[in-house]
Amino acid sequence: MFGLGTNEIIILAIIFVFLFGAKKIPELARSIGEAGKQLRKGFSDDDGKDKKVDKTN
Repeated sequence: MFGLGTNEIIILAIIFVFLFGAKKIPELARSIGEAGKQLRKGFSDDDGKDKKVDKTN
């Protein structure tokens, strides 16, 4: 995972706890997850704008 070992991940987790506090981290993770979901939904939904209609009757 990005060339990070176990020690580096633990150090990053400790830094996040110090920066944001233990109560704020689940809220941040939830908001990042929702933003990622909306981003994927935005890229996958084209609402038919790019669909070409074949009008050869």
